[in-house]
Amino acid sequence: MDCRIKSDFSVIEKIHTPADLNQLETPELSALADELRRIIIRRVAENGGHLASNCGSVELTVALHRVFNAPGDRVFFDVGHQSYAHKLLTGRAESFEKLRRYDGISGFPHPEESGFDPAPAGHAGSALPVASGFAAAEPDADGRLIVVIGDGSIGCGVNFEALNHLSHNPGKRRIVLIINDNQMSISRNVGGLSTYLNRVISGTFYNRVRYGVKRGLRRLPKVFSLLRSLVISAKGALLPRGNFFELLGLRYLGPVDGHDLPNLVRVLERIKAFDAPVVLHVVTQKGYGCSYAEDDPTRYHGIAGCDAETGKLPAGSRGFSRALGDALLKLAEDDPRVVAVTPAMIEGTGLSEFSRSYPERCFDVGIAEEHALSFCCGLAAAGKIPVCTFYDTFLQRALDQIYHDGVLAKVPLILAVDRAGVVEDGPTHHGIYNCGFLRSLPGITICAPARCKDVERFLKMAIKENHPVVIRYPRGSSPDVELPELDIPVVPGKAAVIRKSPADRAVIWSIGRELFTALACADILAGAGIAVTVVDARFLKPFDRALALELAMLPHFTIEDHCVVGGLFSALNEALSGVPHGVVRGFGWSDEELTGHGEIPKLRAHAGMTPEQIAGVISGALGETL
Repeated sequence: MDCRIKSDFSVIEKIHTPADLNQLETPELSALADELRRIIIRRVAENGGHLASNCGSVELTVALHRVFNAPGDRVFFDVGHQSYAHKLLTGRAESFEKLRRYDGISGFPHPEESGFDPAPAGHAGSALPVASGFAAAEPDADGRLIVVIGDGSIGCGVNFEALNHLSHNPGKRRIVLIINDNQMSISRNVGGLSTYLNRVISGTFYNRVRYGVKRGLRRLPKVFSLLRSLVISAKGALLPRGNFFELLGLRYLGPVDGHDLPNLVRVLERIKAFDAPVVLHVVTQKGYGCSYAEDDPTRYHGIAGCDAETGKLPAGSRGFSRALGDALLKLAEDDPRVVAVTPAMIEGTGLSEFSRSYPERCFDVGIAEEHALSFCCGLAAAGKIPVCTFYDTFLQRALDQIYHDGVLAKVPLILAVDRAGVVEDGPTHHGIYNCGFLRSLPGITICAPARCKDVERFLKMAIKENHPVVIRYPRGSSPDVELPELDIPVVPGKAAVIRKSPADRAVIWSIGRELFTALACADILAGAGIAVTVVDARFLKPFDRALALELAMLPHFTIEDHCVVGGLFSALNEALSGVPHGVVRGFGWSDEELTGHGEIPKLRAHAGMTPEQIAGVISGALGETL
């Protein structure tokens, strides 16, 4: 469905900057919210993206831009899953048609895209610390710094660190912290803070009393002052015991209905007048206004696309995530020591069935990657076999824990790293930078299966190792092909020669699913009479140096869904160092520029990583033409 701005979106046609909201009457604001939601639903149905969280934050975003004056007042979105309405209100309505497209706008805020985005946002826990830095750098400035925290990211440890520091920040008076409490991260929220916020939701009497006193006695200042003091002194009895935020010296308001637009505007107008840091607790429904997203907000958190009217999702094949979940179920049946751990990604990493079958052996620790990793190390040291599932981009938040609590302790830890490689969401979510760090660590194994069906074999291998093992695999599925060479046993440090010809003139090394890129290149070259050897490296560490030395004098080409520095290309160069060898050329993602967002085939073409492009370079290097 085409959701470009048309006549049926009559209100948003009036909005070119947030200042234009001041020209709207209150009923028009509600109509605008409805239009924004319809545009978001239609565009995500077409392009994919984050649906449920954006539907749930529309009224809040409209109210924020109605009351505050962006970009003078800076709006920071934590995680960035809630920024679509913000984009539509800040001059990007026409370009919203190309949301998440290669030549369009990002699915996340970024200052290079708009002056209304003060900082990039894609990972939890960044908005409040960054906004605090703005506050400290400009303590006497007038503009407010509005931080919107949602999708469970208030439980991220980095936000606790920022809250702890906030009381000492010279510019703290400018900060407005809005907790968009939709009871969800990606999976349903877990932990003590979620429980606390649920208690607060039912404990609204304190703020009703405070504002009742203020409204009723505003013309009796002496009486008002006395009663206000009594209300404040009694707040321990009126709020849930020990209000967390007020104990930190922050003014707490709420909870308020995040879909009651007129009331949101009134509350934010009051907050705008405060000369102190304030926390506003807003309760919203993830998926609000979109029936199928309301019914299943987890499923519609992030999608590749759907039918805009019915929500029907495209049929999917059995991918790596599901293969991991299925393999874990089999292993858990045979070994009671097997447990699973994830930082708020039960569904995304394929653990749904495992969590239902073995609830006492599946631990969702919330958006807390560092804790998840160290927690796993404790489990391993105590005799369990923990498999910790991460998205690759979020694993980098726990690199120190891998070293300190995993490698130093030499515990049998298994890291199942999902979304390894480039993804549509762009730089905040690409999983292409971790191998350089991981390969430098002693006593660790790093490997990647080429096919979904190989995941179980790699897991079984990992369980036998008595040290940390990292298994990396991409989003989606793999070609379901039968290759006898791929069925050979998985042995740490041993590569698999998939194609060998007596007349070979070069060797193509690949790892993981890129094997199928390598085979496609080999087929193109074979059509031009150029025979090449194709190797599935399987292991980045330990790397198969013996095979590299055996093939040393051939020209070498590597293909990897990783930054060209730190991964397969680097491992091969290191293996061949000190001995005569042929030229080594690597195909991977640039270490000189950030890889953007958009459709994967277009990103690969831009980077010269299609089979046709790679085959062309190889033939040229061999002095041949295709």
